[in-house]
Amino acid sequence: MTSFNEFSGVPVSTLQSWLADAMQAQHDLLTGGKGESYSYTQGDGNKSVTFTRVNMADLAAYILRLKMALGLGSIRPLRPYF
Repeated sequence: MTSFNEFSGVPVSTLQSWLADAMQAQHDLLTGGKGESYSYTQGDGNKSVTFTRVNMADLAAYILRLKMALGLGSIRPLRPYF
C-alpha cells in the first residue's frame, strides 16, 4: 500500500535538498547564525530588512516529515533490550 502525503510525487533529490536546507536553517537559528532584523545606511538614508522568526517546533516537525518521506525517520520509540 502506498501512502500519500504532502511530499508525494516530489523527487528524492529535491527532498534531500530541502532536508539539507532545513537542517542548515535549524543549525543557524540555534547557533545565532541568523538574525531577525538588519539595518544599514545607504546613500539615500537608512534601510532595514526584517525576517520573520521561525517557530522552532514547526521547523523540527518539518525536518521530521522530510526524513519520514525519505525513509530516514522512525515514529516508533527506541526501546532498550537487555
